[in-house]
Amino acid sequence: MKHLSLVQQGLSLTLEGVSKQFGEREILKSLNLSIQKGQFVAIVGRSGCGKSTLLRLLAGLESVSAGSLSADGDPLSASESEVRMMFQDARLLPWKKVIDNVGLGLSGNWKSEALAVLEAVGLADRANDWPSALSGGQKQRVALARALIHRPRLLLLDEPFGALDALTRLEMQQLLTRLWQQYGFTVILVTHDVHEAVLIADRILLIEQGEIGMDLEIPLGRPRTITMPTLSALEAQVLEAIMAPGEQGKHDRHSDWLHSGKTDNPESAAR
Repeated sequence: MKHLSLVQQGLSLTLEGVSKQFGEREILKSLNLSIQKGQFVAIVGRSGCGKSTLLRLLAGLESVSAGSLSADGDPLSASESEVRMMFQDARLLPWKKVIDNVGLGLSGNWKSEALAVLEAVGLADRANDWPSALSGGQKQRVALARALIHRPRLLLLDEPFGALDALTRLEMQQLLTRLWQQYGFTVILVTHDVHEAVLIADRILLIEQGEIGMDLEIPLGRPRTITMPTLSALEAQVLEAIMAPGEQGKHDRHSDWLHSGKTDNPESAAR
C-alpha cells in the first residue's frame, strides 16, 4: 500500500460576533462559536437558514460583514492553504483523467501522492480513467481524494452525498468517518439529512434564522450502526427541534432547547 502523508492535527475554530448581510438582508446574526481540533460537526436546518453561507465564510469564499473568524488563535485567512471544501457536485474536469483531477493545480512530483490518496478512497485502479466512466459515488471519491492530497486540517462539506443513492451514501459516510479518524482533520458538514448528521458527527448545530438554535453533543461511541436505538432517539430529538412550531431559543450543549417556528430566511438569494 502506498503511504498517504499524515495531516497535522485539525484546526480549532473560533467565531466571534460573526454576521453576514447581503444588502439589507441579514443572513447570519452575531454568531459566537468554538470548535475543537479534530471535531466532526454537522450543521442542519431548514433551507435558507444560513448553513451554506456559514460554510462559505469558513472557506473564504465570502467575507464576514461583522465579527471575526480565527483558527488556532490566528485569523482564519492565515490557514487558507489548510482548508479544503467539497460540494454536492464533484466538479471534476471531464477532459482530465482521474489522477490529473486529483493533482489539479499541483506542481513537482505529485503523482505518487495522488495514487496514495486514490488508494485511500478505494480508486487507485481507476487513476487513468476519464470522469465520464465513473459512477456518482466514484466521482465524489475522486473529489475527496483531491481534497486529501493537500493534507487539509479543516475539511468543509456542503452536502457532498446529497445526490447519491442510499447504499452509496452509506458507503461514503463510512469512508469519510474512517479517513477522519485516521488523519485527524476537523470536519464541518452541512446536510439536510438528520440521520446522516447523527450517524457520523460528534456534534450537531441547528441554525434557525441565522442564529444557533441548538448545539448538541452526540454522546455515542464508534463504530455506530444505523440500527442503534439511541441513534433513532437522537434523530427524533433533532427533527423535533427543526420542525417545532411557536417558540424561539438558543441552547448550550447538554441542555434542552426552546423552539422556533419561523423558517423563512433570505440566504437562498445569496447562494
